Amino acid sequence: MAPHWRGGAQLLAVTLGILQCCGWLSGQTVRTSVGMMERGSEQWSMSHERVKRGWVWNQFFVVEEYTGTEPLYVGKIHSDSDEGDGSIKYTISGEGAGTIFIIDEVTGDIHATERLDREEKTFYTLRAQARDRLTDAPLEPESEFVIKVQDINDSEPKFLEGPYIGSVAELSPIGTSVMKVMASDADDPTYGSSARIVYSVLDGERFFTVDRQTGVIRTAVADLDRETQDRYELVVKATDMAGQMGGLSGSTTVTIVITDVNDNPPRFPQKMYQFSVSEGAAVGTPIGRVIATDADMGENTDMSYLIKDEEGGELFRVSTDGDTQEAVITIKKPLDFENKHTHNVVVEAVNKHVDPRFVDLGSFRDQTIVRVSVSDVDEPPIFIPLTGTTMEVQEDARLGALVGIVTAKDPDMDNVPVRFSIDRSTDQEQIFNIDPVTGAITLGKILDRETAGWHNITVKAVEADNQSMASQTAVSIRILDVNDNPPELATPYEASICEDAKPGQLIHTISVVDRDEPQSGHRFYFTLAPEASNNRHFTLWDIKDNTAGIRTQRSGFNRQEQNVYLLPILVVDSGPPALSSTGTLTIHVCGCDTDGAIQSCNATAYVMSAALSPGALIALLVCILILIVLVLLILTLKRHRKGQRMSEDEEDMRDNVIKYNDEGGGEQDTQAYDMSALRSLYDFPEVKSSDSGPDLRSVPQWIQNRVVGDGGPADFSVFKGYIRKKVEQADADLSVPPYDSFQTYAFEGSSSPALSLSSIRTLSTTSEQDFSYLSDWGPRFRQLAGYYAPAQAEEEGS
Repeated sequence: MAPHWRGGAQLLAVTLGILQCCGWLSGQTVRTSVGMMERGSEQWSMSHERVKRGWVWNQFFVVEEYTGTEPLYVGKIHSDSDEGDGSIKYTISGEGAGTIFIIDEVTGDIHATERLDREEKTFYTLRAQARDRLTDAPLEPESEFVIKVQDINDSEPKFLEGPYIGSVAELSPIGTSVMKVMASDADDPTYGSSARIVYSVLDGERFFTVDRQTGVIRTAVADLDRETQDRYELVVKATDMAGQMGGLSGSTTVTIVITDVNDNPPRFPQKMYQFSVSEGAAVGTPIGRVIATDADMGENTDMSYLIKDEEGGELFRVSTDGDTQEAVITIKKPLDFENKHTHNVVVEAVNKHVDPRFVDLGSFRDQTIVRVSVSDVDEPPIFIPLTGTTMEVQEDARLGALVGIVTAKDPDMDNVPVRFSIDRSTDQEQIFNIDPVTGAITLGKILDRETAGWHNITVKAVEADNQSMASQTAVSIRILDVNDNPPELATPYEASICEDAKPGQLIHTISVVDRDEPQSGHRFYFTLAPEASNNRHFTLWDIKDNTAGIRTQRSGFNRQEQNVYLLPILVVDSGPPALSSTGTLTIHVCGCDTDGAIQSCNATAYVMSAALSPGALIALLVCILILIVLVLLILTLKRHRKGQRMSEDEEDMRDNVIKYNDEGGGEQDTQAYDMSALRSLYDFPEVKSSDSGPDLRSVPQWIQNRVVGDGGPADFSVFKGYIRKKVEQADADLSVPPYDSFQTYAFEGSSSPALSLSSIRTLSTTSEQDFSYLSDWGPRFRQLAGYYAPAQAEEEGS
């Protein structure tokens, strides 16, 4: 198959046909056919023979954006075997086949039925096939071809990233790059000039330029001033067709912000400021605020303030408020109206961040004068000197002696009377007194430097006419030393020597303490006391450094003969006046080993050491300790057993309380019994008690036998003796629990119509009741079971 062309009505189609003919002329060649149809045969025969083909082709061209009413002719396909009799049917398949592109089955003409856009799709790939119309069998192998969409300049340049915002520093030199803009064109950049773009500035070209090819925006002037204009709006245009006539264009807006540089110095709006302050204002009190303005912005406006004149720098301090950039002026030292009424302070503002590129523009600092007026106030008296006073006095000064004089005056007026006093919280012992008019400090008590070497007191001064105006100062009084304490031997006052000490051996070095502190320093002299001048055992050696050494004068000390020596030593200081004291040094004679180490200094210990060694003494102490522990353990066990026995007796004693109740007619019934007998129940006559009394169990029977037959009163002396005996027995018994046991003994008359309710009499009855179960009821019924069990046992035995 090969393409054939026919003349079109449109010029555009003719142009495309010419291009296709050029492709056809260059395509005649001989190629190897993959498949061919033999004439008169319905079958394909696969062969690699070289055959001559009429056409070689692979692409067609069609112009985009065709606006005609008829389908646009694209091209023609034709087979060499087509003899024009209509026996061959041409078909196409692939992208857009049947929709965008259609083919005439008889002639092989291809037309485009829709408007094509190269920016959406640049080419279409299709396949062509020649078939027998009757059998629909392929006559040749299927061939692939491409239909390319030919570009036209139908897309204008577009700024896809716009609008743009850039920045450049003020006062930048000409040609400083600001930013770059870029436009894109959807047309084919490889075909013609449809996509060749150039740039230009439509608005703002006085201050900025743009590179035609790259789109880089640069400054056109060097005097861009942010303080005059801080931003510029540019309109940049992009044109295709390399800017030729007929090209399409697009535009965008570019905003250029001018950034600040430190090109403006600070400026004070005024050349003088005035403030007033009271002379009584405290240090650190703010007086006022001033501020210097700066046309710059950001950190370029940061500034610091200084005081330039020396006088103002001594009395005032200036600081910078970090939030407002104001200069805060405060008091550095107390102000004095009487000394100076007005102060002129020179304050300077300086930029913190100075750009060296603009130092030639001028000084980046400015000055102003701050005038401070000091107002007068009533002030308390001031002491002279202001920082306190130091005085000295001898410690042996007499009472009322003058220590020193403090002075104070009224700073506001001359000759104003001032009164002085001592703050007693600083002189609680009232050692010092002060004259309220003159300020003279005198002694109120005797001083002792060794007790307190310094006294710090506070003196107050007030105006005589205005007690609220008060001030105070510190007075330090130093007590000067006099030699009033004798020297003394330093502890310890004891020394030791070995029995085998040699003559001239140094056994001890003594030193001295003295509570005094002479200005020239201490110097002590040592000698033996007069009573020790005949000493033949020891000598004293003055070492000349305020110490002395004790040396032996002989050898062969024996602690059995004398184990202690007392050596009196006289010590004298250098005065004046010279004072002395005598101290006694006790020297012990000790037993030493061969190396000279002291073993024992006691004569008794020396005797005992021959009998008992240290190991024997330790063993003896251990034995004594063991004996003490055993004794304590035995006492503890004995007390524990006694406590158990007492608890058992306590349980028994509490069960021995026996009570007999006699039922009567109540308190209103006075006829049932004799009230007089009850009232005189404990009114026993005094009788002589016998040594022994009847047993408790025989008491009721004994009383019945002793009742007087004629109704006379019974003899209760035996009761009294019985009870007394029981009390004595209880007091003598150590096992009796420490509580009382109360027992009631009742006596029924012989003629009582009511029989006895006591269970004791049941011992003599012939009751057949078995009371042996009472012993099983526990300890509380043990006593009751004892009353019945013996009688029953006797009856059973008989």
